[in-house]
Amino acid sequence: MADDDEINRADTLLTIRCLLGEADAFEALARRWAAPLFRYLRGWARDTDEADELVQDVWLRVLRGLPALRDPYRFRQWLFGIAHRTAMDHLRKRQRLPQTREMEEADHIAMIDERDASADREMILRALEQALDQVPLTERQTLTLFYLEEIPIAEIAQIQSVPVGTVKSRLFRGRGQLRTLMERLER
Repeated sequence: MADDDEINRADTLLTIRCLLGEADAFEALARRWAAPLFRYLRGWARDTDEADELVQDVWLRVLRGLPALRDPYRFRQWLFGIAHRTAMDHLRKRQRLPQTREMEEADHIAMIDERDASADREMILRALEQALDQVPLTERQTLTLFYLEEIPIAEIAQIQSVPVGTVKSRLFRGRGQLRTLMERLER
């Protein structure tokens, strides 16, 4: 597996090529970051369709904002910062809209379908996903960035526009809450 500096160099080169107008470079960046971006935004969305919509919104913002990027070496931090702000905007809009009874029932049916998975590993992953969904949003997103995207604490602080100590506190609280939720699910 490539180390962090190698990944940053590859992203930096792709970002510079994007800034020079190479469409292939933008496609390569989009392919490279598609899964991590989706994984991060899935935690903000009710379902995969909503997460896909968020990912598209992020890439539109990236495309529009790319010429203003001053430090191509910090692409990952810049990308997740855009994703964080896009998701926050989406969450604010969603909270203003009343949820209909049909949407609640569809969410319930989707949860039941998820529980029908046959493989043990898949069941454990789903249980972890369910527990993670119950962790408060700020802690959930911090856990996702740190553990799933392997972003350092200092970068998470910049992405979320909070002090490093706040990120550490969120990780501590989030891990504790996740542990408690998983223990309940095991009983």
